[in-house]
Order: sequence, then structure tokens, then C-alpha cells
Amino acid sequence: MPAEAKGSPVLSGTGIFIIGFPVYDVRELERKVNMLKEKKMMIVGNLADDLSRSTIVIATSYQGLLAKQMAELRNALAKTGVEYHVVKNTLLYRAAEKVGKPQLMNIIEGPVALAFGYDDVVNAARALNQYIKSTTLPLQIKGGLLGDQILLPEEVINLADLPPKEILISKLIQQLQATVGNLHNILNSPLQGLLNVLHNRAQMTSE
Repeated sequence: MPAEAKGSPVLSGTGIFIIGFPVYDVRELERKVNMLKEKKMMIVGNLADDLSRSTIVIATSYQGLLAKQMAELRNALAKTGVEYHVVKNTLLYRAAEKVGKPQLMNIIEGPVALAFGYDDVVNAARALNQYIKSTTLPLQIKGGLLGDQILLPEEVINLADLPPKEILISKLIQQLQATVGNLHNILNSPLQGLLNVLHNRAQMTSE
């Protein structure tokens, strides 16, 4: 019987033996494939949850960022309630479709990382933009998703430049108070005039 050539496959029970190479167990390979599928499903589920809970999502590049810089960026953003994750585009697409936000993929091109803000959208944009400016990191804002609306990079930066929510609310209250005061004066002017006429008429009658 001729000798088997090196590299020829030979079936052996539940495994495949390649002459001159290690034995690969089919069941072990299937187990690893299933584990990989489960991991991808878990990642998609987590991304879908982040997308559904977030008030704003900002996409950035991350190429050229060192591991230490990435960790520092994540820690800095976490202090403001913002999460920052590198994502795989194919899994992100599945998550975006799952939560009904497929428009997010309009700003996804090439390797990206996402900043998820869950509260004040202005604070989230400002925290990311200020950190990039202060550290001169090689990051580029690619756009954002505010609710169901796509934001261009310049719109994200403009959002970051807005005053904090507390100041905006304070200014709005001041404007409302001024408007109410003006309305009060307008409504009272004719009434005050009428009261003056009635008062003068009463004085003339008494005389």
C-alpha cells in the first residue's frame, strides 16, 4: 500500500488528521464557531441597548490613537456620563436596524468609535470636543445622531459650543418673566386709565 503524502487529509473518528500536522476535532471547531456567534449576538444586543437609551450618538475616527490614550479618553468621558466604544461596522449595522435607526449608518465609514450620551446632549458633545482640543488627539468627528436626526460634523461642533442647559433654562425663564411683565403692563394700562376716569367722575359727583 503506498504511503500517504504529507498534507493529505485522513478521517479519524470525529476528527480530521492531516498527515504531518495536528488533529482538529470537528466538535471543537463547531463549539468555537458557536461561541463566536454568541459573542457577536451579545455585542449586537449591547449596541442596540446603547442606541435605544442614548439621547445622542457621536461617531469619530480613532486610528492613530494609542491604547493608553484610548483608556484616558474613555475615563475622561465616563466622568461626564458618556460612554466611548470602538465598534465593528457590520455589527453596528445590525444593531441600528434592530432599534429602527438605520440612518446612523450614513455617517459610518471606515474604522469608527462611538460616543454615547444618555442625558444632556450639549454636555456630551462638549465633553468630547473639548477633550479632543485640549489633548490634540488625532481624532476626527464624523457626525452624530440626535434622536432620529443626522448631524454633520460642524453641527456636532456647533452643538458643543452652546451654553450649558442650566444657563439656557435661566435665560429662557428671564425672557418669559420679561414677556409676562410686559403683558401685565399692557393689560393694566387701559384698566388703570379707566380707574382714573371713574375716580375723577366720583370726585366731581361728590362735589
